[in-house]
Amino acid sequence: MKVAVIHEWLLVEAGAEKVLSEILQLYPGADLFCLIDFLPAGERGFIGQRTTRTSFIQHLPFAKNKYRLYLPLMPLAIEQFDLSAYDLVISCNYAVAKGIITGPDQLHISYVYSPMRYAWDLQFQYLRQANLERGVKSWMTRYLLHKMRLWDTRTAAGVDHYIAISRFIARRIRKVYGRRATVIHPPVATDYFTPVKVTKEDFYLTVSRLVSYKHIDILIKAFAMMPERRLIVIGSGPEEKKLQAMAGDNVTILGFQETATVREYLRRARAFLFAAEEDFGIAPLEAQACGTPVIAYGRGGARETIVTLDNESKKPATGLFFPTQQPESVVTAINLFEEQERYFTANACRDNALRFSTAIFRREFQEFVSSSYKKFTML
Repeated sequence: MKVAVIHEWLLVEAGAEKVLSEILQLYPGADLFCLIDFLPAGERGFIGQRTTRTSFIQHLPFAKNKYRLYLPLMPLAIEQFDLSAYDLVISCNYAVAKGIITGPDQLHISYVYSPMRYAWDLQFQYLRQANLERGVKSWMTRYLLHKMRLWDTRTAAGVDHYIAISRFIARRIRKVYGRRATVIHPPVATDYFTPVKVTKEDFYLTVSRLVSYKHIDILIKAFAMMPERRLIVIGSGPEEKKLQAMAGDNVTILGFQETATVREYLRRARAFLFAAEEDFGIAPLEAQACGTPVIAYGRGGARETIVTLDNESKKPATGLFFPTQQPESVVTAINLFEEQERYFTANACRDNALRFSTAIFRREFQEFVSSSYKKFTML
């Protein structure tokens, strides 16, 4: 069986790249295709030092830092990969990867982080954040997104099986493409993120890229209302200067930190805070793997990864939710957490995180692909 894996762009090793690494380890002979690949030579270990096959976008001006400007060309670019020699094609999709062209004798399985959010249900949020609600540029962008939706819908039929990273994304796939998806959650490095016997310290923690949709500003505003409590923020990004300016004396923004440092803070934190609506959200599970409970916005993938308190049974829980992305809602949730803190145990957090371990991902993914390929070859 000759295997091709399609990944949209390789720039840094983030959450999607960790999934890619696991897939490539399951299929070590697979060839890897990307629209662009600008990974530095010293950071290619997670893809097995492979030489990737890239699209024509790789050679366009400013492709490394301004690749998103080439979104209108990405459908054309992904369609130019000649995959006719492969028996199995696995696309890892959060924009256009599922649009590759395959034939009737090739099995195409798409592991979907999300249908392209900015073209579908999050279009209006994207337009607001990009300041594109009015004017000529706004209508040009709306027309482009309209064309992307048409292409995205047309190419949905070329996928034989969809795998979604969460039930939340499976619902989005059903809504957008009219197709059912099997849920296989992304792997969490529970062998690395482990608890230790340390006394929890009196601070709250969030670890995130500092971009607008992560809503770190909400957490900072909440802690401005609670000067007696401490918040530590780990991460970097375009919002860093803005957030530094907002931060009071009880908020510390550490910027980027190495993984080992992140793990130490996760182990010591009183609770982990998560204000974004994510498709899945690995960071809250890394916190739980370290024995730390989570206080999260109650939408998206977090609802599948956090066990809340059952008021009748009072069984150990791993976190709680706040209902709105408002500072007041965060304050109320933290107060409730401190009232009920004895019910959020490190053992419960750890046990819950183990449901999403790397070993479970590997087993479920390989079993799904093997079963699907066997049925496909019997047609």
